[in-house]
Amino acid sequence: MITGPITVLDTSSNGPAVRQRNYDLTGADARDAVERGLASAEWYHTDVPRKEMKTLMKRSDTPAIRDTIVWLGGMVLFAVIAAALWPSWWSAPFFLVYGVLYGSATDSRWHECGHGTAFKTRWMNDAVYQIASFMIMRNPVTWRWSHARHHTDTIVVGRDPEIAVMRPPDLARLILNVFGVVDAWHALIDMTRNAAGRLSAAEQDFIPEMEQRKVIRVARIWVAIYAATLGLAIVVNSILPFLLIGGPRLYGAWHHVMTGLLQHGGLAEDVTDHRLNSRTVLMNPVSRFIYWNMNYHVEHHMFPMVPYHALPKLHELIKHDLPAPNPSIFDGYREMLPAFLRQLRYDDYFIKRELPPTAKPYREEFHGPANPLSTDN
Repeated sequence: MITGPITVLDTSSNGPAVRQRNYDLTGADARDAVERGLASAEWYHTDVPRKEMKTLMKRSDTPAIRDTIVWLGGMVLFAVIAAALWPSWWSAPFFLVYGVLYGSATDSRWHECGHGTAFKTRWMNDAVYQIASFMIMRNPVTWRWSHARHHTDTIVVGRDPEIAVMRPPDLARLILNVFGVVDAWHALIDMTRNAAGRLSAAEQDFIPEMEQRKVIRVARIWVAIYAATLGLAIVVNSILPFLLIGGPRLYGAWHHVMTGLLQHGGLAEDVTDHRLNSRTVLMNPVSRFIYWNMNYHVEHHMFPMVPYHALPKLHELIKHDLPAPNPSIFDGYREMLPAFLRQLRYDDYFIKRELPPTAKPYREEFHGPANPLSTDN
């Protein structure tokens, strides 16, 4: 029996069944998702004994304090060395490491602290969340509610505001985002608009009205910080301030983009089973530290209140019910990139995760046989 993923496309006798998707949160697909019962739906969860789940969900400050000291300490160390060596090219390797800690590690810190699971102590979660949100250029109020919707309606078209790769994929955007260009540009536009006192229709859709003033206040604080950075750069007649503040969101983004695309890229839309729309990838220890174990992404979506440091144990406990994980980042891309290329031609194409014999099926329309597309087409 096949235990790995296979690629499928829903077809009809007249050729590919192509449907134009509308990913706008206020569009036709958003209304359709509600009518079809996909909004705030009941999701499948692997059965885990209550006692074991209680142990896994236990929070602790110790792992996160240790990792945060290493993270922030590393940032300070490499920033000081890079600044001391500037403008010599000898500073470049130190800026590159600093950039990854600033522009990539913050993605997972923002994420975990936003869930409130990284630390046991609330103010520690809030402090790291605010710092990481600024570095990754995600308004902490907007993205707290955006991410809540992402977990409620994961990869549901018209409902999930965090779908990274839509169909058909925008390959130019994916390539530019290796350097953070598109996301940072949109973040700058959002920050400027929010600082001017305006929220988009999508923001108004998922942010409660009582929280919307906070979005504006944070944006204005951030504009002041970037303005001060610009002023300092002018005074010292150097781009060094921007290499330390703001700039790493561009030159250090590549790692979080590389790992983030693997989360859901090429997988099924509009299903209520995280085993079909999320991907677990086994990674090297360095990437796992930067990514804070978010490579266990099926496990995280099934049980988002399990802290990052317990996800490897959760994986071992429930892996009998999950698709086989990709054994490496390279293997994940070897599976995902061909799917993106096929979706340029057939936007109903997706990678169907095959469950192991020990898994519990859920809803026949998700797990039943599909009509595979011939590789000759």
